[in-house]
Amino acid sequence: MAKQDLLINEQIRLNEVQVISDTGEKLGVMSSKDAIEIASQKDLDLVLVSPNGNPPVGKIMNYGKYKFEQAKREKEAKKKQKSLEVKELRVTPNTEEHDFNFKVKNARKFLESGSKVKVTVRFRGRELNYVKLGEDILNRFIDELSDIATPEKKPLLEGKNMFIIFSLNK
Repeated sequence: MAKQDLLINEQIRLNEVQVISDTGEKLGVMSSKDAIEIASQKDLDLVLVSPNGNPPVGKIMNYGKYKFEQAKREKEAKKKQKSLEVKELRVTPNTEEHDFNFKVKNARKFLESGSKVKVTVRFRGRELNYVKLGEDILNRFIDELSDIATPEKKPLLEGKNMFIIFSLNK
């Protein structure tokens, strides 16, 4: 777990703590031994919830149940997060019209499903002399998808690939 675990019962080595009962009422400042004694009488734990307070604050609670509830909340929050997917379409500088239209149709479908789309023009061999053709193809993608998507930045050449990333218009 990323978050540091809280100190409980005998791990608390402080002289005195502000104690909060399991029902939420303040019991006042008392020695940590007395607070642990009260907690053990109720079959509960003394948990140091605010070690930086003055005096530090300890709460009487069922620590196992608390950790379980916290893990459950984290799992629920993780479930609600939507991971962003980037779909990649590859073309070459001399892609034919039908193939181009097919790729545009797929890009549109991916964008509508909520993904980002990365269009990559791959240059092989001597095609690297015709970078302008690759740039033209990417500009055609920009024109075709301008009604539903915007490019995040202008076409970028990295090694033998030139790419552009589209995201859905808000």
